[in-house]
Amino acid sequence: MLTALVVDADALARRRVSGLLRLGGWQVREAADVPAALALAATDVPDLVVTDAAVAGEDGLELLRRLRRDGSEAHFLVTAWEPSEQVRSAAAAVGALACLGKPVDAGILLDFLRSRTTGPAAQGTRYAIHEVGDLHDADIEDDLMDRLQELYVTALPGRLAAIETSTRQGDGPAVAAAAYTLAGTSGQLGHPEVASICQAIAADARRGILAHDRVQHLHALIGA
Repeated sequence: MLTALVVDADALARRRVSGLLRLGGWQVREAADVPAALALAATDVPDLVVTDAAVAGEDGLELLRRLRRDGSEAHFLVTAWEPSEQVRSAAAAVGALACLGKPVDAGILLDFLRSRTTGPAAQGTRYAIHEVGDLHDADIEDDLMDRLQELYVTALPGRLAAIETSTRQGDGPAVAAAAYTLAGTSGQLGHPEVASICQAIAADARRGILAHDRVQHLHALIGA
């Protein structure tokens, strides 16, 4: 199984990318800062590193330089809220495949990674780094999105169980984390009602409110 390390100080943005990668079949580890990322990369060598250009006041691109100097052969991908030409050029200079705008689009991320990191397409890439800003106009293959939907449906019972179990245990942070993860993938894959309820559950949990009625509504909506 391919492994990925996702580095971002923004927990929601980090979980969004991690959740999408997991749906695509990747094994994912997360880090909220550069030291944690370096420690994880040293103990569990990743095939892919996805990092924000700026991580908790630190330089995400310098993280990639450090990893490459240390011998990492991972593919690199950079994300940024404002992927300017300067940021994209800097990302290219450290060997990143691309610099994607945040929030990262599901189809773009997974189609791009599939074409870049596996099989013959890894040798003949479809997109140059300066073209990444135009990827929203690219055709996302139907079979990829069908596969994502299958994975999403398969994962739903487990996602729901994590929310329900954490709610019963009174674990607010765990409820928020599980609900945000499901909200992100649901929104990206065309399930806005599920995403909306999960966002409300997560927001309540962050305030210390465990909304059992919302969780019951989510269960009824999913039908798991």
